[in-house]
Amino acid sequence: MIELHQRKHNKLVTLKQAMLQKMFPQEGATTPEVRFKGVSGHWKKYKLGDITNFINGRAYSQNELLDRGKYKVLRVGNFYTNSSWYFSDLQLGEKYYANKGDLLYTWSASFGPHIWEGDKVIYHYHIWKVELTAKLRKEFALQLLENDKERILSNSSGSTMIHITKEGMELKEVTIPQPEEQQKIGNYFRNLDKLIAQHTTQLQKLKQIKSACLEKMFV
Repeated sequence: MIELHQRKHNKLVTLKQAMLQKMFPQEGATTPEVRFKGVSGHWKKYKLGDITNFINGRAYSQNELLDRGKYKVLRVGNFYTNSSWYFSDLQLGEKYYANKGDLLYTWSASFGPHIWEGDKVIYHYHIWKVELTAKLRKEFALQLLENDKERILSNSSGSTMIHITKEGMELKEVTIPQPEEQQKIGNYFRNLDKLIAQHTTQLQKLKQIKSACLEKMFV
């Protein structure tokens, strides 16, 4: 059962990687290989900094991080586990808070874009909040940045030290379609991400059940 769900999960992850390549133009191109029925025209090129605003999170001294407090402090590791949180009672400018639905980007250690799905938090220095102009739809922007991440990884030649800078992101050239096509692409990948997340959750549950059963068998 675990192996079956693992294979399904792996196939979905591979499918997403393949579709990111096919539904976004390759370097130097202005149209993707695969498009939805009824859309046409060339994608337009922009510098990422002209259509987004990357806002730096705040750095904290150790005495500002509390065991309990008004707001959780979102660090890079919290995207992958909810078991270890710091808190803060600091009252900061609104730009230093992330609310549910905000687009964030981790640029240290495990880098890449995320949609924050939790309650209001203060985000740490190693995270950017990404504000979008009217030219970008959020779900599309998430996948645009995800596709860029995959390209960075594929060009890194196995290096574990990938350096992501705010200036480098802002100067990066990207191509984007009209809002209607953006919405369709965003919806497609949102549904695919949901399927991947469902299989991930199911895998975790099955592994926990297996572990619990083994413990009972060998008590």
